Amino acid sequence: MAFELSGKIIDISPINQISDKFRKREFVIERKETGGSALFVDYIKFQLVQDKCDLINESFMNEEVRILFNIKANRWERDGKVNYFTNLDAWKIDRISSQGRDPEPEDQPPMEDLPPEIEDLSDLPF
Repeated sequence: MAFELSGKIIDISPINQISDKFRKREFVIERKETGGSALFVDYIKFQLVQDKCDLINESFMNEEVRILFNIKANRWERDGKVNYFTNLDAWKIDRISSQGRDPEPEDQPPMEDLPPEIEDLSDLPF
């Protein structure tokens, strides 16, 4: 099941190469919500793994983003002691704003890639 949250990126860690076959990168968003007259601020840490580590870089700092993620939870046992941990695995990051300008939607080509408009429809072959 996929989840979605929005917030401002306030921290981006470097890529951490855990082993020859596994790497991860962590980042934190600040999420503000109001409830009546109170303001609630949450700091939520996400992780990116493997090829997803390249979804984010330092240019995302202080940007408002929308994050799509999965919740991964595991049980870990050592020396008879059981621990549980949960990770928020991000798999898509969209910028909501980029320093005052609206981002172009990902599913639409940039304006310079669009074909020119046809003004005289009488020249069309159909």
